[in-house]
Amino acid sequence: MIAGEWVEGPTTFSNDPVEGTPDHFATGTPDLVDAAAKAAEEAFWSYGYSTRAERAALLRRVAEEIDLRGADITAMGCKETGLPSARLEGERGRTTAQLCLFADHVEQGSYLDRRFDGALPDRAPLPRADLRLMQRPIGPVAVFGASNFPLAFSTAGGDTAAALAAGCPVVVKGHSAHPGTSDIVAQAIDAAIKACQIHPGVFSQIQGGNRSVGTSVVQHPLIKAVGFTGSLAGGRALFDLCAARPEPIPFFGELGSVNPMFILDGALAARGAEIAGGWAASLAMGAGQFCTNPGIAIVQEGAEAGAFEAVAKEALAAIDGQIMLTDGIAQAYQSGMSRMAQVASVRTVLSTTCAGRTATPFLFATTAQDFLKNHDLAEEVFGPLGLIVTVRDAAERTALAQALVGQLTCTLQMEDGDLPEARALLPVLEQKAGRLLVNGFPTGVEVSDTMVHGGPYPASTNFGATSVGTLSIRRFLRPVCYQNLPEGLLPSDLV
Repeated sequence: MIAGEWVEGPTTFSNDPVEGTPDHFATGTPDLVDAAAKAAEEAFWSYGYSTRAERAALLRRVAEEIDLRGADITAMGCKETGLPSARLEGERGRTTAQLCLFADHVEQGSYLDRRFDGALPDRAPLPRADLRLMQRPIGPVAVFGASNFPLAFSTAGGDTAAALAAGCPVVVKGHSAHPGTSDIVAQAIDAAIKACQIHPGVFSQIQGGNRSVGTSVVQHPLIKAVGFTGSLAGGRALFDLCAARPEPIPFFGELGSVNPMFILDGALAARGAEIAGGWAASLAMGAGQFCTNPGIAIVQEGAEAGAFEAVAKEALAAIDGQIMLTDGIAQAYQSGMSRMAQVASVRTVLSTTCAGRTATPFLFATTAQDFLKNHDLAEEVFGPLGLIVTVRDAAERTALAQALVGQLTCTLQMEDGDLPEARALLPVLEQKAGRLLVNGFPTGVEVSDTMVHGGPYPASTNFGATSVGTLSIRRFLRPVCYQNLPEGLLPSDLV
């Protein structure tokens, strides 16, 4: 989909359905990327200066067009990903609600961060000019679709919605895990653009192709920022490409996180079994294919830790195998599980059998001393795998927290009596994560004004940003100061 036209590539590729016949799609090329980026630049000179009402109308119409194609999206999504229809329908609802939330937020206008310093012509020793500031869109944005969210983090997902809300045209590099789903959503966006009489270059989507296609997207001189959700290795490679450009551009990558859960002593004593069962359910939700999957539980050693481990083991053992999104993700999960099992200082608590594209839960345990000696234990294994880390005392729990790399989330399970230790841990955890939770599980990410889905590296490549919630719009804006401009020349939002 290049600026409102379906264009044939020189070759085709196919999806890899769980069941049924593969579908074929045009393969992207650097030349198609170039055409899409040039169309986006042309569209920017009108769309970037459109009214907030016009952009809000487009976002709402995209949501409507997606819902009109809901049955087709669900059918194709189930075929390509193996996700259940209820999960896909819920994700579609989240995607359309997000578009509508952004529309409301754009109309309200606070995201512009408008500031005014009136002229002081008589000020001594020097007068002050009339100064006004507001946020302006940065230009065409590239978005890489995610494997684990075929709707909410892909073609019309959070990055695309935020860019369109900001006034930036979008070039999407679709994920090969679900090209058919992405194409149906692209049809919905195109229909909305035509209905709203917006320049067609506002949206393009390119599927498939080798690494040169992704490289050409982030290195195209007309692209001004990149949004990405995916692996640490893939994201870091794209980040380095963005930084190496003659004009470096921001790369907003959400990469990886183990989302540690600190179970303080009072909570372990009062609710250990309940927390263990909830943790197991959270670990295995969606075959563990959530970036906020709480992969590590930290508990005080002793009899209560043993009881926690036993309940978690029993709960995980009762969970059936689940189909993973792609063969590659399943292979990476099995490889990560095997690496964990081969570490001498790690004890296998639950070992199951998984093969092909099906994942079953695994549970391991180690001590804080051994965890701190082996940085590999703190790396994400994408799937339903949990690691219990036992600490000797509160001081060791703090040391473990201080040794963590950046995370999307950190969770405290606590009772009122745990408050003093929680207060001591909180400043450390604030430096480690974008979202802090108490007495919950992080796998639910609310789309709202207050959500932060990001964190210090390697959770994300920009600790000052979020990829979920209305604050995500700010990634694709930059402040502009207007000095002594006559009213007729000022942007309408500053008059």
